[in-house]
Amino acid sequence: MNKKDITWAVLRIEGTNSEEESARCMRDVGVNAEIVHLKQLTGDDVIQSERRKLSDYDGLWIAGGFSAGDYIRAGAILAARMKSKLTPELKEFIKAGKPMLGICNGFQIMVELGVLPSMERKTPMTELPTAVLNLNDSGHYECRPSLLRHVNRGNCKFTGRIRGGEVRTVISSHAEGKFLMASEADYKRLADQDQIVFTYTDPDGSAAPKYPWSPNGAPHAIAGVCNPEGTVMGMMPHPERVFWRHGHPDWTRTGLDAGLGWDVGDGRAIFDSIVDYQTKKL
Repeated sequence: MNKKDITWAVLRIEGTNSEEESARCMRDVGVNAEIVHLKQLTGDDVIQSERRKLSDYDGLWIAGGFSAGDYIRAGAILAARMKSKLTPELKEFIKAGKPMLGICNGFQIMVELGVLPSMERKTPMTELPTAVLNLNDSGHYECRPSLLRHVNRGNCKFTGRIRGGEVRTVISSHAEGKFLMASEADYKRLADQDQIVFTYTDPDGSAAPKYPWSPNGAPHAIAGVCNPEGTVMGMMPHPERVFWRHGHPDWTRTGLDAGLGWDVGDGRAIFDSIVDYQTKKL
């Protein structure tokens, strides 16, 4: 598939707030992106010209923000609305190998949907969630730069351009980001199946960073995971906010070229990587 033929849907409803920058990131790596309201996919209260199908798109990005005000718990309402109307389409989308990305609130929604971590191969969704994104240990919203270590061993299609062990700066911005699973056996299986993508670290390179370098207190410092096939990824920090170098908190001190290219931020490689996968595999 050629880049010019790839189109991503960036999903929004009331309360999402990252859709514009998300769409721009995809356009800047050379593919098409359309901001799509959930009602356009479900067919509720839209005219025919506004109607869209999930199968029209080659990738799906669930934008960050506070969908439906995060009432009940973060992401629960949008996930329930998607599950009630789009489950068959979502399953087919993932089975086809089309990538799906959830950042922050999008990650919370994907966990609620059961598309992450979904640890059985060829099982795109579980009926019930198998993890949760719980309240930060601090008890409040955290917005700060985080250091993320890339720990995936090659399974994740979103990180092909990032070296193993490399640490990058990405912006955290959440109140419910503590990734929890039911048992230590689940964490071990997640690691054994190469589904952990990013972990939090600190300037000393710790594998068990303390607050504030671990903004939420997640066990094993987990910041992002993927499905067993590596085509569905969710992460709490926002790589789209450091897509450009001028989005980094230190760019006025360190300049717009930090070794990745002029005005190329630490987050861009995620989007270049998934487009690499799409051009080669879809």
